[in-house]
Amino acid sequence: MAASDTPFIANDIPYMERTRKFYRAQGYESDYVWAHFPTTPFIQPSKPLQESRVVAITTSMPDTELGRSNRTVYSNPIKPQPQSMYTEELSWDKKATHTNDIASFLPLEQLKALATEGFIGSVSPRFHCLPTEFSQKNTLEKDAPEILTRCQEDKVDLAILVPL
Repeated sequence: MAASDTPFIANDIPYMERTRKFYRAQGYESDYVWAHFPTTPFIQPSKPLQESRVVAITTSMPDTELGRSNRTVYSNPIKPQPQSMYTEELSWDKKATHTNDIASFLPLEQLKALATEGFIGSVSPRFHCLPTEFSQKNTLEKDAPEILTRCQEDKVDLAILVPL
């Protein structure tokens, strides 16, 4: 079979080009603009890891009626740890992988183990869910400040961001 005879596979087109074509096919006249920043707003931690409280922030939501319908920042206690998270509406390669292993994208048990070992000071009493948002304006002006406020309430020093 010649290369020109092989069936078309969507993954053969790079992601960004494929996304541009998809948006154009939907009738959008301008391309989607990905978030980009000339500098990163990260700072050097003010204290050692062994003294720091760490929080997990994920783009998945609890697998509850509220979690499935919630499109706002959501916080959940780490105890008891959820047995599953709602991930069906998120974009991930459902043919290549699954989200049955909650620890792969919500590392609460791993963080607790690191705290027990003394590698980090402690784990925040709750984790935060940040909805997947295609509006940079909403993310920058609404969701990010809300996450920051909640992290400050929990006296968090460091955050682990786990997009799904």
